[in-house]
Amino acid sequence: MKRFIKALVVGAAMAGALAATGQASRAQDAVQIIAVTHGQASDPFWSIVKNGMTQAAEDMGVSVDYRAPETFDMVQMAQLIEAAVNQNPAGIVVSNPDPDALGPAIERAVAAGIPVISMNSGIAAVQQLGIRLHVGQEEAAAGQAVGARFEEMGLKNVLCVNHEVGNAALDQRCAGVTDGLAGGKVTVLPTTTDPAETEAKIQAALSSDPSVDAIVGLSAPLVGEPAVAVTERLGLTGKVHVATFDMSPGFLQAIADGKADFAVDQQPYLQGYLPVSFLALNARYGTIPAGNVASGPSFVTKDTASEVIENAAKGIR
Repeated sequence: MKRFIKALVVGAAMAGALAATGQASRAQDAVQIIAVTHGQASDPFWSIVKNGMTQAAEDMGVSVDYRAPETFDMVQMAQLIEAAVNQNPAGIVVSNPDPDALGPAIERAVAAGIPVISMNSGIAAVQQLGIRLHVGQEEAAAGQAVGARFEEMGLKNVLCVNHEVGNAALDQRCAGVTDGLAGGKVTVLPTTTDPAETEAKIQAALSSDPSVDAIVGLSAPLVGEPAVAVTERLGLTGKVHVATFDMSPGFLQAIADGKADFAVDQQPYLQGYLPVSFLALNARYGTIPAGNVASGPSFVTKDTASEVIENAAKGIR
Protein backbone atom coordinates (compact mmCIF):
# COMPACT_ATOMS: atom_id res chain seq x y z
CA MET A 1 0.00 0.00 0.00
CA LYS A 2 2.85 2.37 0.93
CA ARG A 3 4.52 1.66 -2.38
CA PHE A 4 1.23 2.45 -4.18
CA ILE A 5 0.82 5.77 -2.35
CA LYS A 6 4.47 6.65 -3.05
CA ALA A 7 3.93 5.91 -6.74
CA LEU A 8 0.90 8.19 -6.79
CA VAL A 9 2.85 11.02 -5.17
CA VAL A 10 5.75 10.62 -7.59
CA GLY A 11 3.35 10.46 -10.54
CA ALA A 12 1.55 13.61 -9.42
CA ALA A 13 4.85 15.41 -9.00
CA MET A 14 5.96 14.39 -12.49
CA ALA A 15 2.61 15.48 -13.96
CA GLY A 16 2.94 18.83 -12.24
CA ALA A 17 6.46 19.25 -13.57
CA LEU A 18 5.35 18.39 -17.09
CA ALA A 19 2.45 20.86 -16.85
CA ALA A 20 4.78 23.58 -15.62
CA THR A 21 7.19 22.79 -18.46
CA GLY A 22 4.33 22.97 -20.96
CA GLN A 23 3.21 26.33 -19.58
CA ALA A 24 6.76 27.66 -19.72
CA SER A 25 7.10 26.41 -23.29
CA ARG A 26 3.88 28.09 -24.30
CA ALA A 27 5.04 31.31 -22.63
CA GLN A 28 8.29 31.14 -24.59
CA ASP A 29 6.34 30.45 -27.78
CA ALA A 30 4.05 33.44 -27.22
CA VAL A 31 4.48 35.84 -30.15
CA GLN A 32 3.41 39.47 -29.80
CA ILE A 33 2.82 41.52 -32.92
CA ILE A 34 1.90 45.20 -32.85
CA ALA A 35 0.04 46.88 -35.71
CA VAL A 36 0.10 50.65 -36.11
CA THR A 37 -2.07 52.07 -38.89
CA HIS A 38 -3.44 55.47 -39.81
CA GLY A 39 -7.02 54.10 -39.86
CA GLN A 40 -9.25 53.68 -36.86
CA ALA A 41 -10.78 50.23 -36.34
CA SER A 42 -14.22 51.90 -36.33
CA ASP A 43 -13.72 52.98 -39.97
CA PRO A 44 -15.51 50.56 -42.34
CA PHE A 45 -12.36 49.88 -44.37
CA TRP A 46 -10.01 49.51 -41.42
CA SER A 47 -12.45 47.33 -39.53
CA ILE A 48 -11.96 44.76 -42.32
CA VAL A 49 -8.18 45.09 -41.97
CA LYS A 50 -8.49 44.51 -38.24
CA ASN A 51 -10.78 41.52 -38.85
CA GLY A 52 -8.04 39.98 -40.99
CA MET A 53 -5.43 40.59 -38.31
CA THR A 54 -7.65 39.12 -35.61
CA GLN A 55 -8.31 35.98 -37.65
CA ALA A 56 -4.62 35.58 -38.47
CA ALA A 57 -3.75 35.90 -34.78
CA GLU A 58 -6.25 33.17 -33.95
CA ASP A 59 -5.08 30.89 -36.76
CA MET A 60 -1.38 31.37 -35.96
CA GLY A 61 -1.69 31.32 -32.17
CA VAL A 62 -0.19 34.79 -31.62
CA SER A 63 -1.36 38.04 -30.08
CA VAL A 64 -1.98 41.22 -32.08
CA ASP A 65 -2.36 44.70 -30.65
CA TYR A 66 -4.04 47.08 -33.13
CA ARG A 67 -3.27 50.78 -32.61
CA ALA A 68 -4.16 53.93 -34.55
CA PRO A 69 -4.28 57.70 -33.91
CA GLU A 70 -7.67 59.21 -33.21
CA THR A 71 -7.54 61.11 -36.50
CA PHE A 72 -5.21 61.22 -39.53
CA ASP A 73 -2.28 62.47 -37.45
CA MET A 74 1.26 61.54 -38.51
CA VAL A 75 2.89 62.97 -35.38
CA GLN A 76 0.72 60.80 -33.15
CA MET A 77 1.20 57.80 -35.43
CA ALA A 78 4.99 58.16 -35.25
CA GLN A 79 4.70 58.23 -31.46
CA LEU A 80 2.67 55.02 -31.54
CA ILE A 81 5.37 53.34 -33.62
CA GLU A 82 8.04 54.55 -31.18
CA ALA A 83 6.03 53.12 -28.28
CA ALA A 84 5.72 49.81 -30.13
CA VAL A 85 9.49 49.67 -30.62
CA ASN A 86 10.00 50.13 -26.89
CA GLN A 87 7.95 46.96 -26.26
CA ASN A 88 10.28 44.91 -28.48
CA PRO A 89 7.58 42.77 -30.14
CA ALA A 90 8.25 39.90 -32.53
CA GLY A 91 7.19 42.15 -35.38
CA ILE A 92 5.49 45.42 -36.27
CA VAL A 93 2.92 45.97 -39.01
CA VAL A 94 2.58 49.56 -40.23
CA SER A 95 0.67 51.47 -42.83
CA ASN A 96 2.91 54.20 -44.21
CA PRO A 97 0.92 57.03 -45.79
CA ASP A 98 3.69 59.59 -45.16
CA PRO A 99 7.17 58.02 -45.35
CA ASP A 100 8.88 61.34 -44.60
CA ALA A 101 6.99 61.75 -41.32
CA LEU A 102 6.98 58.09 -40.25
CA GLY A 103 10.36 57.06 -41.66
CA PRO A 104 12.50 57.86 -38.58
CA ALA A 105 10.24 55.83 -36.26
CA ILE A 106 10.19 52.89 -38.70
CA GLU A 107 13.98 53.05 -39.10
CA ARG A 108 14.33 52.89 -35.31
CA ALA A 109 12.33 49.64 -35.29
CA VAL A 110 14.53 48.21 -38.05
CA ALA A 111 17.71 49.28 -36.22
CA ALA A 112 16.42 47.51 -33.11
CA GLY A 113 16.20 44.27 -35.09
CA ILE A 114 12.39 44.21 -35.14
CA PRO A 115 10.98 42.90 -38.44
CA VAL A 116 8.64 45.46 -40.01
CA ILE A 117 6.05 44.76 -42.70
CA SER A 118 4.16 47.64 -44.28
CA MET A 119 0.65 47.30 -45.63
CA ASN A 120 -1.91 49.36 -47.52
CA SER A 121 0.34 52.38 -48.17
CA GLY A 122 4.05 53.09 -48.48
CA ILE A 123 5.19 50.52 -51.03
CA ALA A 124 7.71 52.95 -52.56
CA ALA A 125 9.54 53.33 -49.23
CA VAL A 126 10.10 49.63 -48.52
CA GLN A 127 13.76 49.39 -49.54
CA GLN A 128 14.64 52.88 -48.38
CA LEU A 129 13.47 52.23 -44.80
CA GLY A 130 14.59 48.61 -44.50
CA ILE A 131 11.05 47.22 -44.36
CA ARG A 132 10.90 43.47 -45.02
CA LEU A 133 8.04 43.61 -47.54
CA HIS A 134 4.77 45.32 -48.38
CA VAL A 135 1.27 43.85 -48.67
CA GLY A 136 -1.10 45.98 -50.72
CA GLN A 137 -1.66 47.44 -54.13
CA GLU A 138 0.55 49.84 -56.05
CA GLU A 139 -1.68 52.91 -55.91
CA ALA A 140 -0.46 54.78 -58.97
CA ALA A 141 -0.89 51.67 -61.11
CA ALA A 142 -4.37 51.12 -59.67
CA GLY A 143 -5.25 54.70 -60.55
CA GLN A 144 -3.97 54.21 -64.08
CA ALA A 145 -6.20 51.15 -64.44
CA VAL A 146 -9.20 53.23 -63.38
CA GLY A 147 -8.30 56.00 -65.82
CA ALA A 148 -7.89 53.48 -68.64
CA ARG A 149 -11.29 51.98 -67.80
CA PHE A 150 -12.88 55.43 -67.97
CA GLU A 151 -11.11 55.97 -71.30
CA GLU A 152 -12.67 52.75 -72.65
CA MET A 153 -16.08 54.01 -71.48
CA GLY A 154 -15.57 57.21 -73.49
CA LEU A 155 -15.49 59.47 -70.42
CA LYS A 156 -13.62 62.77 -70.57
CA ASN A 157 -14.15 64.90 -67.44
CA VAL A 158 -13.57 63.17 -64.10
CA LEU A 159 -13.81 64.36 -60.51
CA CYS A 160 -11.35 62.53 -58.25
CA VAL A 161 -12.69 63.14 -54.74
CA ASN A 162 -9.97 63.01 -52.07
CA HIS A 163 -11.26 62.81 -48.50
CA GLU A 164 -7.81 62.67 -46.89
CA VAL A 165 -5.54 65.21 -48.57
CA GLY A 166 -1.91 64.63 -47.59
CA ASN A 167 -2.20 60.85 -47.64
CA ALA A 168 0.44 59.99 -50.25
CA ALA A 169 -1.36 56.81 -51.32
CA LEU A 170 -4.57 58.71 -52.10
CA ASP A 171 -2.68 61.42 -53.96
CA GLN A 172 -1.09 58.67 -56.08
CA ARG A 173 -4.51 57.27 -56.94
CA CYS A 174 -5.73 60.56 -58.40
CA ALA A 175 -2.43 61.08 -60.23
CA GLY A 176 -2.74 57.59 -61.67
CA VAL A 177 -6.29 58.27 -62.89
CA THR A 178 -4.92 61.35 -64.69
CA ASP A 179 -2.19 59.29 -66.35
CA GLY A 180 -4.62 56.57 -67.40
CA LEU A 181 -7.24 58.93 -68.86
CA ALA A 182 -5.39 59.86 -72.04
CA GLY A 183 -6.70 63.10 -73.48
CA GLY A 184 -9.20 63.55 -70.64
CA LYS A 185 -9.43 65.93 -67.70
CA VAL A 186 -9.18 64.97 -64.04
CA THR A 187 -9.97 67.48 -61.31
CA VAL A 188 -9.07 66.67 -57.72
CA LEU A 189 -11.86 67.68 -55.36
CA PRO A 190 -10.56 67.89 -51.77
CA THR A 191 -13.02 67.15 -48.99
CA THR A 192 -13.04 65.51 -45.55
CA THR A 193 -14.20 62.31 -43.90
CA ASP A 194 -17.63 63.88 -43.28
CA PRO A 195 -20.00 62.32 -45.87
CA ALA A 196 -22.43 65.26 -45.58
CA GLU A 197 -19.69 67.73 -46.49
CA THR A 198 -18.59 65.46 -49.32
CA GLU A 199 -22.14 65.35 -50.73
CA ALA A 200 -22.37 69.14 -50.61
CA LYS A 201 -19.03 69.59 -52.39
CA ILE A 202 -19.82 67.03 -55.09
CA GLN A 203 -23.19 68.64 -55.75
CA ALA A 204 -21.60 72.07 -55.99
CA ALA A 205 -18.96 70.75 -58.40
CA LEU A 206 -21.57 69.11 -60.65
CA SER A 207 -23.71 72.25 -60.64
CA SER A 208 -20.77 74.46 -61.60
CA ASP A 209 -19.50 72.16 -64.36
CA PRO A 210 -22.24 70.20 -66.21
CA SER A 211 -19.58 68.59 -68.45
CA VAL A 212 -18.39 66.32 -65.61
CA ASP A 213 -19.22 62.77 -66.72
CA ALA A 214 -17.56 60.67 -64.00
CA ILE A 215 -16.79 60.69 -60.30
CA VAL A 216 -14.22 58.45 -58.66
CA GLY A 217 -14.06 58.28 -54.90
CA LEU A 218 -11.07 57.14 -52.87
CA SER A 219 -13.31 55.52 -50.25
CA ALA A 220 -16.58 53.67 -50.82
CA PRO A 221 -18.48 54.71 -47.65
CA LEU A 222 -16.98 58.19 -47.32
CA VAL A 223 -17.12 59.24 -50.99
CA GLY A 224 -18.62 56.54 -53.22
CA GLU A 225 -21.95 56.29 -51.43
CA PRO A 226 -22.37 60.10 -51.12
CA ALA A 227 -21.58 60.43 -54.85
CA VAL A 228 -24.31 57.92 -55.69
CA ALA A 229 -26.75 59.84 -53.48
CA VAL A 230 -25.94 63.13 -55.24
CA THR A 231 -26.30 61.76 -58.78
CA GLU A 232 -29.62 60.17 -57.81
CA ARG A 233 -30.89 63.38 -56.27
CA LEU A 234 -29.90 65.42 -59.33
CA GLY A 235 -31.34 62.89 -61.80
CA LEU A 236 -27.88 62.17 -63.21
CA THR A 237 -27.70 58.41 -62.63
CA GLY A 238 -26.19 56.86 -65.77
CA LYS A 239 -25.18 60.27 -67.08
CA VAL A 240 -22.52 60.92 -64.48
CA HIS A 241 -20.77 57.60 -63.90
CA VAL A 242 -19.68 56.75 -60.36
CA ALA A 243 -16.81 54.48 -59.31
CA THR A 244 -14.73 54.15 -56.20
CA PHE A 245 -11.62 52.63 -54.76
CA ASP A 246 -12.41 50.09 -52.05
CA MET A 247 -15.85 48.76 -51.17
CA SER A 248 -18.76 48.91 -48.77
CA PRO A 249 -22.02 46.94 -48.63
CA GLY A 250 -23.95 50.05 -49.68
CA PHE A 251 -21.77 50.78 -52.68
CA LEU A 252 -21.76 47.15 -53.76
CA GLN A 253 -25.55 47.23 -53.72
CA ALA A 254 -25.44 50.41 -55.81
CA ILE A 255 -23.32 48.55 -58.38
CA ALA A 256 -25.73 45.60 -58.38
CA ASP A 257 -28.65 48.02 -58.87
CA GLY A 258 -26.94 49.82 -61.77
CA LYS A 259 -26.53 53.10 -59.86
CA ALA A 260 -22.72 52.86 -59.85
CA ASP A 261 -20.27 51.36 -62.32
CA PHE A 262 -17.47 49.60 -60.45
CA ALA A 263 -15.32 49.41 -57.34
CA VAL A 264 -11.58 48.78 -57.08
CA ASP A 265 -10.90 45.99 -54.60
CA GLN A 266 -7.51 45.97 -52.85
CA GLN A 267 -8.63 43.23 -50.42
CA PRO A 268 -8.13 44.88 -47.01
CA TYR A 269 -8.79 41.57 -45.26
CA LEU A 270 -5.64 40.14 -46.85
CA GLN A 271 -3.74 43.32 -46.00
CA GLY A 272 -4.47 42.57 -42.35
CA TYR A 273 -4.22 38.78 -42.44
CA LEU A 274 -1.01 38.24 -44.39
CA PRO A 275 1.42 40.52 -42.47
CA VAL A 276 0.44 38.95 -39.15
CA SER A 277 0.82 35.45 -40.62
CA PHE A 278 4.20 36.29 -42.15
CA LEU A 279 5.56 37.78 -38.92
CA ALA A 280 4.32 34.80 -36.89
CA LEU A 281 6.07 32.38 -39.22
CA ASN A 282 9.19 34.52 -39.18
CA ALA A 283 9.26 34.57 -35.37
CA ARG A 284 8.91 30.80 -35.12
CA TYR A 285 10.77 29.48 -38.14
CA GLY A 286 12.69 32.37 -39.68
CA THR A 287 10.68 32.17 -42.90
CA ILE A 288 9.30 35.21 -44.71
CA PRO A 289 8.42 35.99 -48.37
CA ALA A 290 11.26 37.43 -50.42
CA GLY A 291 9.21 40.22 -51.98
CA ASN A 292 6.11 42.37 -51.89
CA VAL A 293 2.66 40.79 -52.11
CA ALA A 294 0.07 42.45 -54.37
CA SER A 295 -3.43 42.30 -52.87
CA GLY A 296 -4.97 44.34 -55.70
CA PRO A 297 -6.27 45.92 -57.77
CA SER A 298 -9.23 44.04 -59.15
CA PHE A 299 -12.57 45.37 -60.36
CA VAL A 300 -15.99 44.57 -58.93
CA THR A 301 -18.72 45.23 -61.52
CA LYS A 302 -22.43 44.58 -61.83
CA ASP A 303 -21.66 41.03 -63.02
CA THR A 304 -19.76 40.17 -59.84
CA ALA A 305 -21.17 42.51 -57.16
CA SER A 306 -23.80 40.11 -55.85
CA GLU A 307 -21.11 37.48 -55.19
CA VAL A 308 -19.13 39.92 -53.07
CA ILE A 309 -22.01 41.42 -51.05
CA GLU A 310 -22.39 38.41 -48.76
CA ASN A 311 -18.76 38.43 -47.68
CA ALA A 312 -18.80 42.22 -47.34
CA ALA A 313 -21.63 41.87 -44.83
CA LYS A 314 -19.39 39.51 -42.84
CA GLY A 315 -16.57 42.05 -42.71
CA ILE A 316 -14.32 40.11 -45.09
CA ARG A 317 -14.62 42.04 -48.39
